[in-house]
Amino acid sequence: MNTEGLNDNALLEAEPAQEPLAELQEAEPEQEAAPVQGEPVPEALPAPVPSLDDTGLYIHRELSLLQFNARVLAQALDESYPLLERLKFLLIFSGNLDEFFQIRVAGLKKQVAFARELAGADGLQPHQALPWISEQVHELVARQYAILNEVLLPELARHQINFIRRRNWTPKVKAWVRRYFREEIAPIMTPIGLDPTHPFPLLVNKSLNFIVELEGLDAFGRDSGLAILPAPRLLPRVIRIPEEVGGPGDNFVFLSSMIHAHADDLFQGMKVKGCYQFRLTRNADLSVDEDVEDLARALRGELYSRRFGDAVRLEVVDICPQHLTAYLLKQFGLSEAEMYRVDGPVNLTRLFSITSLDSHPELQHAPFTPVIPKALQNSENMFNVIGKQDMLLMHPFESFTPVVDLLRQAAKDPHVLAIKQTLYRSGANSEIVDALVEAARNGKEVTAVVELRARFDEESNLQLASRLQQAGAVVIYGVVGFKTHAKMMLILRRENGELRRYAHLGTGNYHTGNARLYTDYSLLTADLALCEDVSKLFNQLIGMGKTLRMKKLLHAPFTLKKALLDMIARETQHASEGRPAHIIIKINSLTDAKMIRALYKASQTGVRVDLIVRGMCCLRPGILGVSHNIQVRSIIGRFLEHTRVFYFLNDGEEKLYLSSADWMERNLDRRVETCFPVEGKKLMLRVKRELETYLGDNTQSWQLQPDGSYLRNSPSGNQNPRNAQTMLLEKLSNPMLGTR
Repeated sequence: MNTEGLNDNALLEAEPAQEPLAELQEAEPEQEAAPVQGEPVPEALPAPVPSLDDTGLYIHRELSLLQFNARVLAQALDESYPLLERLKFLLIFSGNLDEFFQIRVAGLKKQVAFARELAGADGLQPHQALPWISEQVHELVARQYAILNEVLLPELARHQINFIRRRNWTPKVKAWVRRYFREEIAPIMTPIGLDPTHPFPLLVNKSLNFIVELEGLDAFGRDSGLAILPAPRLLPRVIRIPEEVGGPGDNFVFLSSMIHAHADDLFQGMKVKGCYQFRLTRNADLSVDEDVEDLARALRGELYSRRFGDAVRLEVVDICPQHLTAYLLKQFGLSEAEMYRVDGPVNLTRLFSITSLDSHPELQHAPFTPVIPKALQNSENMFNVIGKQDMLLMHPFESFTPVVDLLRQAAKDPHVLAIKQTLYRSGANSEIVDALVEAARNGKEVTAVVELRARFDEESNLQLASRLQQAGAVVIYGVVGFKTHAKMMLILRRENGELRRYAHLGTGNYHTGNARLYTDYSLLTADLALCEDVSKLFNQLIGMGKTLRMKKLLHAPFTLKKALLDMIARETQHASEGRPAHIIIKINSLTDAKMIRALYKASQTGVRVDLIVRGMCCLRPGILGVSHNIQVRSIIGRFLEHTRVFYFLNDGEEKLYLSSADWMERNLDRRVETCFPVEGKKLMLRVKRELETYLGDNTQSWQLQPDGSYLRNSPSGNQNPRNAQTMLLEKLSNPMLGTR
């Protein structure tokens, strides 16, 4: 494949328009966004305008998600990143596609199979969307392996990081591989012959397997001609060759190459005509009846069945003969369009260990130490600090450690009576859970709302829930029918004879590992009204009763969506009356049609709308008469953008909120979410400036076009390169440049 075409924007040009944009005029492209303050009022265009129910105004969510993954893949070609970081993006793309098939494609196929197809605002039915998805994924996967084979592997080799293919094995390497295979691999492999008494095995989701074509009779006189060879899951997918064998540098051999080279050892007396690797992806979405008496027990049963869900994708090495792929497709009930031939290993996600080689720090991002605000450094009593002022942290530039330290201090503090905590994703060996366990053992009243249905973290959450219960904590599994996605902690402390509340509210999970990889906000506060609201929400989750009136906190599924629609409508009213109006929204996904229609109406009246949407965005910007005042950017960089920030100019009386919720129906209608105000001129100014930094990014930002494609922004004219994440890292991690 010619790599001249492997540029960033080429990766994003594959999306066909799923609905014609007839009669929808594209607006002239706008200039780069200016700062929040002092914006002129954009001109409102007169009617007639298209109906906001026109399906051509909306982008299909799965096609938009593929566009996000294309932007991720494009980072592997970005030479501004260190080489191993570029490889990491390529592997992240593989992991994202795995989840895309396991959840999104599986869901569409299920709708088609049961004849219960649901179309979104874009009007595309699942049976119509699936062919588009297949076409785009085939193109993206072909590009992925071209980037791997023609760009990254040669560049890695220039740095003496070599993946040695079988055709390049020296006699010394061959001897070492033979010995390694016979001693470490062959004893734990189980070849499965296929005949009437050996039916096709039930293969585990995403496992590496081989289909082997044989010639000859076995010891029982059988001549089936085919066998399946599952690779043991506990074995690494790349094996390092000792330097005395492979020579200088870091030399690796793929496990698949070892098995392929020595498959005949496993079929003594028979001739191996061919051995071809393949990988099956299955439906991994869990279906749990929440009306069962024991949700945890029901979930444990579903976790096992996830490994053997319905087949949704077959990946196979590109040289596998057609008669064997046809056989596999028949066994799995898949069509030709659901098979992906690849030029390399079928399980690239298992190469992540290579991206953190100790021998090549120069090919990785330079490490950094997240800063701790001066007021919280070496603070033995964080309650004194938070009691005097709200503390706002932006991770990963500022450390998540103060959040953990607050909980640790609460666990030991004799004046602390109770701790309440939500847990959605906390990871293994969680410091947050450690502190909660310690608090419970120290006699505090600890209550944890653990969301057991956090996708792909169900097993981890079951384990931590059990651990908390054994320590004496009260564990609640949320609310039937609603995932608890809110991020909040409440600490009750006796001070001077009175109870005082302290709270943490965040946009991200209580996961110390992700806090170094994701951008998120944390608010540490003792604000009386806000802490009272947090207490009410915990009581609502833990107990039973009517919806409680909040003073400051907005929460889904009750008040958040209506409040957001009201704020958009208010901004629309300001614009219609000739006043400046501006909305800035930074979220991960925008798919809720009702929210999109509200933004379209705002644009029509002249509201300037700046959207920073990392992933899925079903809104089409730049359509004359509808969304001509809307710009949509996506930031893809070193850190995963995860903050949710809502800004409304409000005729000068600005409103600024942080939230755990994206603008998706599931978040606003079917989850427990929080949205809390940023108050005080200093904190508001800080967050606004950080939003302006993102709006000014011209190196890692992508601009959504009316046809659903994305174009990467770049400095023009005399502009200096502006990388928002790098600027925030330099500013917030340097006390001399920061806001403290």
